[in-house]
Amino acid sequence: MAQKQEEDDKVRLDKWLWAARFYKTRALAKAAIESGKVHCRGERCKPGKEPRLGDEFQIRQGFEERTVVVQALSIVRRGAPEAQALYTETEVSIAKREAAAAMRKAGSLGMSTDGKPSKKQRRDLFKFRGSSNDE
Repeated sequence: MAQKQEEDDKVRLDKWLWAARFYKTRALAKAAIESGKVHCRGERCKPGKEPRLGDEFQIRQGFEERTVVVQALSIVRRGAPEAQALYTETEVSIAKREAAAAMRKAGSLGMSTDGKPSKKQRRDLFKFRGSSNDE
């Protein structure tokens, strides 16, 4: 049991991100770290960095950017409720993500079309462009 505790104290960042279920595989976690999508204290990290309790990481995944604080260390990937106990997301980060999601949702709803053009509308488009579909 003491050796298991020592192993948990020395955990790599890529392994912790995988165990915390931010990435599906360790390889994806390592690639994200190496491409600069994970920062600690405003600086890029390396996959071998050892996270400590209380460290704050900025993690970008697609459109989302999360700021999380390390609460526990683990090298074992378990269920989602146990993985969520490994970190806490800051209130500012949650508010920022929700606002960004609302903006994305509003932006996609702003552009609407009536669907596929009718046969007459297509003919008018071809006439307007100066080409015809007869050729």
